[in-house]
Amino acid sequence: MAASAPTQSATGFPAEGRCSYYVEKKKRFCRMVVAAGKRFCGEHAGAAEEENARKRILCPLDPKHTVYEDQLAKHLKKCNSREKPKPDFFIQDINAGLKDETEIPEQLVPISSLSEEQLENLIKKLRKASKDLNSTLEDHIMSHPALHDALNDPKNGDSAVKHLKQQASLLGNIEKLKLLGPRRCFVEFGAGKGKLSHWVDIALKDAEKVHFILVEKVTTRFKVDGKHRKKNSVFERLQIDIQHLCLNKIPVLREGRLPVVGIGKHLCGVATDLALRCLVETYAASYEERNEEPLAKRIKNDKTEKEINTLTKEGSEKNVAEKWTPVAGIVIALCCHHRCDWRHYVGKEYFRALGLGAVEFHYFQRMSSWATCGMQKTSLETSDITTKRKDDQNDDNEEHDSGECRITDESTDSLPGLLTVEEKKKIGHLCKLLIDQGRIQYLEQKGFNPALQYYTDPLVSLENVLLTALPIHSSSPETTA
Repeated sequence: MAASAPTQSATGFPAEGRCSYYVEKKKRFCRMVVAAGKRFCGEHAGAAEEENARKRILCPLDPKHTVYEDQLAKHLKKCNSREKPKPDFFIQDINAGLKDETEIPEQLVPISSLSEEQLENLIKKLRKASKDLNSTLEDHIMSHPALHDALNDPKNGDSAVKHLKQQASLLGNIEKLKLLGPRRCFVEFGAGKGKLSHWVDIALKDAEKVHFILVEKVTTRFKVDGKHRKKNSVFERLQIDIQHLCLNKIPVLREGRLPVVGIGKHLCGVATDLALRCLVETYAASYEERNEEPLAKRIKNDKTEKEINTLTKEGSEKNVAEKWTPVAGIVIALCCHHRCDWRHYVGKEYFRALGLGAVEFHYFQRMSSWATCGMQKTSLETSDITTKRKDDQNDDNEEHDSGECRITDESTDSLPGLLTVEEKKKIGHLCKLLIDQGRIQYLEQKGFNPALQYYTDPLVSLENVLLTALPIHSSSPETTA
């Protein structure tokens, strides 16, 4: 700390009950509260004559603060930076996927270091693998009355309006899939401030037995979920990496038997794969293993007489029971394919069937950033470097809407090693589409009916693709609780 002990030249006096240490850099006295009978706070106690015999050292758990050396052992037991006991729902790498060291090369060169021939071969493989894919998705740009007032609030700036339009479309799509109803649990992955769950809760009005689980691995400021005080809806925030989240261990899901709806707005790269595996493998696939009693019998026992009569009118109870699934649906706005990871990717089988592997996946996920590089002229080298820099800067960014790569203006003539902006954009979109297609096949194999669509205008967000999935054998929302 660039500071000194109080001097005769220091002007003014410390506030009553505050530290007498003069911080030269800030040109004022320290404002920390002192203990009774002391002149200095714990941080600056070394400046006091009576405390000179005691030495303060940096905390080994967090060097941002200090501690008395003779009290280190005691401090380590209560330091806020100490490793805390893991909750029951934390299971190391449960959603990480299998790690195959032999398949991942030790070192992969940047795209800018590839020869023209190597780059051409990669692009040929990409086009061959994606030739049968429909690169034009359907528009499902929707809205929802729950956000009508907010969208028309003149106090909103352009950025706020863009996010509200996306949230409104997400709500519209959730409702269209008949997932917006009572007696269910909404799990928001990469929740950030929790705004998507906030609007879902508002849209549900007074729906009964609604639970929200907000999953976010970092501490988040200005959260909105704490403001909800509805009688019939409960908000629960889990600070955990999706990679280690076991939904089966969460009491409300283990005991309440609420159908789960997985949602997410701009779920970054690898987080999408982790969330899908968390839902359809860790949770749904193991649901039956937790219950020895046959599913049809369990549902019959859990239903009230009124519910059973209703089910009988709609069809046999046995058929309805067979259609029930613990995961009612998935609605995730995709983002940042360049931050995917081969180990965690759920579409490995799809890639291998196309004759592709970890190396091709690495370069395709890097080139996917070209789809959102804006309209500035680019070279392979500057785009690759700038994208990496943006990766690092956006780690804590809740919204990843622009996706633009700010780069130097350079020639885009068809010279060796260079591609035009339009060529790069098309290649980037193909990379994203191919990666998403692997996710589609994965969900199909797990018993879901998935789809990709545009949910917002590219002028609102360049990351405008929505992944939805419903279980193939699912009943109506009214009969899933």
